[in-house]
Amino acid sequence: MSPSFDYDTVIRNAIIATASDTYHADIGIVAGRIKQIGTGLARGRRDIDAAGRVVTPGGVDAHCHLDQPMAPPVKLSDDFFSGTRSAACGGTTTVVPFAAQVRSENLQTAIDDYHRRASGRACVDYAFHLILTDPRPEILQDLPRLIAAGYTSFKLYMTYDALKLTDGQILDVLDVVRTHGGMPMIHAENADCIAWLTRKLEAAGRTAPRYHATSRPLLVEREAAHRAISLAELVDTPILLVHVSGSEAVDQIRQARAQGLNIYAETCPQYILLTEADLGTDASYFGARCVCSPPPRDKSSHEAIWQGLADGLFSVFSSDHSPFNLTGDDGKAPGGEEVRFRHIPNGIPGIETRLPLLYSEGVLGGRISVNKFVELTATHPARMYGLYPRKGTIAIGSDADLVIWDARNFCLSNDDLHHACDYTPYEGMTLNAWPAMTLLRGEVVWDGKTFSGHAGAGQFIARGLPSIPRVSARAETPTDWRTACQVS
Repeated sequence: MSPSFDYDTVIRNAIIATASDTYHADIGIVAGRIKQIGTGLARGRRDIDAAGRVVTPGGVDAHCHLDQPMAPPVKLSDDFFSGTRSAACGGTTTVVPFAAQVRSENLQTAIDDYHRRASGRACVDYAFHLILTDPRPEILQDLPRLIAAGYTSFKLYMTYDALKLTDGQILDVLDVVRTHGGMPMIHAENADCIAWLTRKLEAAGRTAPRYHATSRPLLVEREAAHRAISLAELVDTPILLVHVSGSEAVDQIRQARAQGLNIYAETCPQYILLTEADLGTDASYFGARCVCSPPPRDKSSHEAIWQGLADGLFSVFSSDHSPFNLTGDDGKAPGGEEVRFRHIPNGIPGIETRLPLLYSEGVLGGRISVNKFVELTATHPARMYGLYPRKGTIAIGSDADLVIWDARNFCLSNDDLHHACDYTPYEGMTLNAWPAMTLLRGEVVWDGKTFSGHAGAGQFIARGLPSIPRVSARAETPTDWRTACQVS
């Protein structure tokens, strides 16, 4: 007679870290979900000894770009297979990339295209944000249907000619979201300032990669952040400012919070670890590897970002993974040419390094607690985007997405990584931790040395509405403009 087991898998001797607690226990898993948490659990078909190591929820990377269409010859180096393989090896078990609307097309066309790109390819679970580039009336009328179908977040750009919306268009989207729910994500940079500075720099012959940062000074982000906050205040709806990079934008968010506005913020590893100096010199094109928007800032901005991570100003820590190869003709040198900074594809890889970098520099570096780490990388992203409590926590009934951490000292090399990009901007950094094991719904997909997942293992998740705690329950004023606009 074959033995019977209470669990498919038991992880024993774990130091479990959630956003609120740290404690010792075993984790019993059945059918991909956490069935029991306690000490001395019965045997499972498979027992994994965590050996007193920290176990956290699988990461939720809520800002990454995978297989997103680009104008030829430029192409992202990662598709849904290589990108999600890389995510799993770095401890991330859920990703939320972007389905981008092409102007003049509808949103359903973009959604169908991204399902085709991801289906049978993704190695971890996934959902989609929607990028709105053309919120004409029929698109706005369709948003409530899409929200109900599980597409509950929308990225709105204030820059890039092919993507940017006017303030009026942003207000139209925020108005729909206020009524039907969802989370607007805003890329806040002043497009006109960037265009003006770019023209000035090019006229002076300043076209090397380093001048990408010069064309996007702190005030460009500060002004746009202030304007986005003002639009959200007018409509009275929460927004999330994505990839916040600088101290001046941080100040705008703090001021808004002090006024009781529900303004949320996200940042990324590049804004605590890279600086403007990483964009190189006038004589070097190598700095193209760190061209991203907003650009890396200075050490004082690093400190402002770290402070915001520690004190709760930031709700989400994402990768903004947007990988382009340094070599070849489809990446940072389009057509094989060293181009002016305005034409260098924007973005850097980071989906695999996001968690280890923050664990090493933040938790082990004494800047944040392990509970804050979980909050920023798993729990709050899951709550912000309607994935909680299925994702983002270690609790009975949640998916058994788990990371066992290994404390070890090593020098990071791109050869260690599993993305399809030919570099990492963090080459040569000393890290002190890496996932010893990653489990996706109870199945080991990374054992510390080998990726053991497979294409098609990832499931699409239709999301609910945000469940993130509000900053304030500020009431509307008695002279609310909505009352004045009512038709009698």
